[in-house]
Amino acid sequence: MKITVIGSQGQLGQDLTARLAGEGHEVSGLTHQQISIENASSIADALTQTAPELVINTAAYNKVDLAESEPEVAYAVNALGPRNLALYCQQHQIALMQISSDYVFGLDLSREQGYREQDAPGPVSAYGLSKLAGEYFVRALCPQHYVIRTCGLYGKAGKTGNGNFVETMLRLGQERDSLSIINDQYCTPTSTRDLSEALARLIATEQYGLYHVTNRGQTTWYELARTLFEIAGIEVETQPITTEQYNAAADRPRFSVLDCSHLEQVTRFEIPDWQTALENYIRS
Repeated sequence: MKITVIGSQGQLGQDLTARLAGEGHEVSGLTHQQISIENASSIADALTQTAPELVINTAAYNKVDLAESEPEVAYAVNALGPRNLALYCQQHQIALMQISSDYVFGLDLSREQGYREQDAPGPVSAYGLSKLAGEYFVRALCPQHYVIRTCGLYGKAGKTGNGNFVETMLRLGQERDSLSIINDQYCTPTSTRDLSEALARLIATEQYGLYHVTNRGQTTWYELARTLFEIAGIEVETQPITTEQYNAAADRPRFSVLDCSHLEQVTRFEIPDWQTALENYIRS
């Protein structure tokens, strides 16, 4: 299959491109310099050149706090960008995979069980709203679509400037004597390598739709950091704090764990738990 990955130099883009190429697909990658999804003519120019059967959009505006003060920028990239892609793909009978976020949830403060695809979303930030709008555009406009909700991505490309929580904690754990880390936000950090494996298997099924895809299990950012330091052999004092104490500009979901059983049923693939994924990442 001819596949074009938009955002091919990002954490997910790099791992996904490599995984799909390893499956024998003809994969082309597009960077922000080569395509601007906010611009319909830029999309047409770039995709005319690559002529894909499937487009995978990993590009996004991910500055969650900054989005509160410039929501129009987040909306342009995370909502109107996918809309432009969906329109082009619909017109040319191309399948589209849109990468979304667990941040489409968060409004239900009493939630204790993983969200399934049929559960009602409820974003609590401008970023979350923009990602949800992008989902709706893709699902409404492009019949051959995959919409993938995932969470807390980390991958090897994060070492070269894109950043992720795991790499940030590894750096701060070596630079500082003590760290204060949020302990009341429950989620599932996800390895881009494991996510890429799951998505490659999903693409092979051609079963379109909405999917939750993360590593298994749940944790808090504090518990993740403690596990990370133990695996890496870093000694640093850690203090659990609340979301209110951290006082970020944007609100975050207190619980955004995703139930991935639908993916497992379709692909017959059980993605590793988050502890195993984290250890594999550190060891490698």
